[in-house]
Amino acid sequence: MTGTAEAAGPAGEQQPVAVTRLLAPAEVAARDLLGTLLVRTLDGVEVVARIVETEAYREDDPASHSHRRRTPRTEPMFAAPGIAYVYRSYGVHWCLNIGVEPEGVGAAVLVRAAGVLEGVEVVRRRRPTVRRDAELLRGPGCLTAGLDIDGPRFDHRSLLDPSAPLRLVADGWRPAAQQVIAGPRVGVSLAAEVPWRFHLRDEPSVSAYRRSPRAPT
Repeated sequence: MTGTAEAAGPAGEQQPVAVTRLLAPAEVAARDLLGTLLVRTLDGVEVVARIVETEAYREDDPASHSHRRRTPRTEPMFAAPGIAYVYRSYGVHWCLNIGVEPEGVGAAVLVRAAGVLEGVEVVRRRRPTVRRDAELLRGPGCLTAGLDIDGPRFDHRSLLDPSAPLRLVADGWRPAAQQVIAGPRVGVSLAAEVPWRFHLRDEPSVSAYRRSPRAPT
């Protein structure tokens, strides 16, 4: 995996993603979050996963939960950058989003997929039927299942808190521009052509693109 290096903290010290990176417009932040790390403490083990696929949503976007109005459900999207917005999709699985843009603006980045770097055995205990490691966190529902993330425990919690059980960390690596692919978002029926899905090229943990059957042709 190639890319560019940036200043990182002392060896072994985990540095939260800088808030300034999350203040950018959602589509910029979504691209910039590729390569950052999710660190989750599970069963006394620190699981580390690299984000490889994201989608951007903001309040002027008809596909966004925050588009129509501010509600108790979408309140985390309007909170400070770095706050988790965790909702259940179609009553089936949880989706992890990272709040971006300034406080008061309803915007977030959906984390669609990640590749496990450390703690594979711990993640496998939560997804025992998965055959390949690359598939453990492939797709937003698989990601939350593998990392044991749900709304009651994580919605509206800061991912930038160094003591939190789920943290968003920068490890000093960023993908080169040619490694990032942009395209339409998965499964949205409105604004289906907007190219706000971003993923790393040739990364096996990236999920498959599926267009919503309700999206106009």
